[in-house]
Amino acid sequence: MVVTEAHRKVDTEPRRVTILGSTGSVGSNTVDLIERAPDNYVIEALTANRNVEDLARQALKLKPRVAVVADPACYSALKQALSGSGIDVAAGADAVADAASRPADWVMASIVGTAGLIPTLKAVERGAIVGLANKECLVSAGELMMCEIKRCGATLIPVDSEHSAIFQIFDFDAPDKVRRIILTASGGPFRQMSSADMATVTPEQAVDHPNWDMGAKISIDSATMMNKGLELIEAYHLFGVEEQQIDILVHPQSVVHSMVDYVDGSVLAQLGTPDMRTPISYALGWPNRLETPAARLNLEEIGSLTFEAPDPVRFPALRLARECLALGGSAPTVLNAANEIAVEGFLGGKIGFLDIIRIVEMTLGKIPGSRIETLEDVLSVDLEARKISRDFLE
Repeated sequence: MVVTEAHRKVDTEPRRVTILGSTGSVGSNTVDLIERAPDNYVIEALTANRNVEDLARQALKLKPRVAVVADPACYSALKQALSGSGIDVAAGADAVADAASRPADWVMASIVGTAGLIPTLKAVERGAIVGLANKECLVSAGELMMCEIKRCGATLIPVDSEHSAIFQIFDFDAPDKVRRIILTASGGPFRQMSSADMATVTPEQAVDHPNWDMGAKISIDSATMMNKGLELIEAYHLFGVEEQQIDILVHPQSVVHSMVDYVDGSVLAQLGTPDMRTPISYALGWPNRLETPAARLNLEEIGSLTFEAPDPVRFPALRLARECLALGGSAPTVLNAANEIAVEGFLGGKIGFLDIIRIVEMTLGKIPGSRIETLEDVLSVDLEARKISRDFLE
C-alpha cells in the first residue's frame, strides 16, 4: 500500500462521496455517519440494488446529484419517489458503473458479491480513495485489481473490520519486518455445534450472528467460516504477504479485530467493540480519525478474552480457500462464484447448510484452472462457475 503525501494532507473542503450499495448494512452505516456530520460531505451518488424505499429516503435527506437502482424494473418507482427533488434518477448495471465513474473524492464500494466488481474498478480508474467493503473484488480479481490501483494512483482502504485492523497496525514502510498477520474470527453462531447438528440448521439460525449485525449473505459466510477464507485471500493481495504468513484464530468476543506479529516478537492488535461504524469511519475519514457513536470498549466489564484454533473438519471452507490461493489463477474466482450461488440456494431452501461447501468443492472440481489476465477472463470464469453451481442445486 503506497500512501502519498497528497493523501496525507488534511481536507480543507467537504469530501465529495459516492456510496455504492447505500441501502445494505455497510452502506446504511456509512449513511448514518454522514448524517451525523452533513456539513463535512457532499454526496455525488447513491446506488442500491432494488430497495427503492430506503434509497429514496436516503436521497431526500442527503441530496445526491444522482440516485441509481440496479434493477431496471424499479426505475419508475424511484423516479416517482424522487419527483420534484431535483435529483437525477437512473437504473441498470451500466448506470451503477456510471455512478462509480462520477467525480467523487471517496467511494464506498459496498455492493455485495461480484456485482460490485465493475463499479469498484470504475472508481479505481479515476484514482479515487476507495473504501472497500466488497471482499469479492479481491477474491475474484485480486491481481487485476491491485495492478489497476497502482496504475491509476488510487488508494484502497479496507473496511472489513479485520483488514481495517491490520491496515491500522501494518508497517507499510518495512513489510519485511512482519512475520505474520493474524485474522481473528468470531466463529459464527455454530462454533461449538457438531456437524450432525449443523446439517439441520435453518437460514434463520444461520443469519443470527452472535456479535455483528450484517446482511444475510455475509452472515451465512460467517456461519460456514467461508468469510474468513475469502478474507485470507483478500489479505494476501492487500498486504503482500505469503499465504503461510496468514493465520486465522477464533476469538468469540470479537474485541480483538486482528493482529500483526513482527520479527522482534512484538504483536500489535487493534481492539474495539463490534460495530461496523468504527472501521467505516476510519476509511471515511482517512488519514484523519472521526468521532463515532460506537460503544466504547470496557475491558474491565468484558473480563477475559479467549482464543482457539478453528476446527478444519467442521469448517472445511478454510481448507478450500487456502487451496485456491495456492492454485491461483481462476481458482479463487470459482470459489467465490460457487459460494454465492450455494448461499443463495441455502437461503432459498433448496439445499442444507452443509451442502454449501459441498457444492463449492464440486464446482471447483469441474472447472480446470486457467490464467486470469483481463476483466473478461474474470467474468467468463465467474459465469461458468455460477452455471455449474446452479446445476448442482437442482
